[in-house]
Amino acid sequence: MEEFERASASLESATEEAVSKDRLVGAKVNVRGELTELKFHTQKYRQMAPAELATAIMDVVERARDQMAARVAKVYGQFAPEGIDLNEVMSGRFNPSQMLGKFDLPFLPGMNAPGDSDHL
Repeated sequence: MEEFERASASLESATEEAVSKDRLVGAKVNVRGELTELKFHTQKYRQMAPAELATAIMDVVERARDQMAARVAKVYGQFAPEGIDLNEVMSGRFNPSQMLGKFDLPFLPGMNAPGDSDHL
């Protein structure tokens, strides 16, 4: 439990930052994936179409969140049960019915059988 508390403490104030390829915009997120900082490194955004600017912002925020999710998965991965990929859990791709199938456990109502392509 002490190791888990240390791992949690190490992430408490952690942030991840992503910067666009053209260095136009940077985004920083906290461990919960919340946007904590948005920076424009140049004035180029003033000449951009709104949709183009929105896409650039969404891209860096998404990349910062992905980086943070990978960081959290790496820190907490040691505590996850064997066979559980925390990256899949955090991205919503984890299918619990497949895990239950490995252990020959009954499926809960509404869960897909192993091999089904739908995920919860």
